[in-house]
Amino acid sequence: MFLSTFEKQLDLKRRIVVPQDFRAAAASGPFEGIMCFPSIEADCLEGGGQALFNRYEALIEELPFGDPLRSAIEFSVRGGLCRMAFDSAGRITLPEALCEQFGLTDWVVVIGLGERFQIWEREAFRAHREEQRLAARTGLAEHRAQQRTAKLA
Repeated sequence: MFLSTFEKQLDLKRRIVVPQDFRAAAASGPFEGIMCFPSIEADCLEGGGQALFNRYEALIEELPFGDPLRSAIEFSVRGGLCRMAFDSAGRITLPEALCEQFGLTDWVVVIGLGERFQIWEREAFRAHREEQRLAARTGLAEHRAQQRTAKLA
C-alpha cells in the first residue's frame, strides 16, 4: 500500500526520488517502476503499480464498448499512461508534458492513497488538502447521522 505524505524536490531533469515504501509497493508489477497518468478526480498525477492499472482495466471492461464513460476513462488512463522505471538511485523521471500540465517545477507533494498515490504541485496540494479535510469532516458527520437514524428506525 502507498501511505503517508512526502514533500520532494524535482531536480533539473524532472527526476524525483520515490519513497522506499512506494518502490516496495510497486514492485509486484511486471517491471521495476510505476505507472502514472493525469488523475481523473483532481489536477495532479495519479500513479501506482500493476494492481492500480488492473483495477482501472476491470472498470473499463465493465462498461460496454462505445459507452461515453468507457471512452473517457480509456482516454484518460490508457491514453495518458506513462511507465517510469526506477533508476539505480530509486528515482523516476516525470514526463515534461505532465509536469507542464500540472505545474510541477520544483517542490512536489507525493501522497499515498492505498493502492495509488498522487503527485501534486505543492501549493495546489495544500489547497486541496484543506478542501478534502472539510469534505471528510462534513461527510463523516452526515454518515454517522444516517447510521443513527437507521438504528432508531
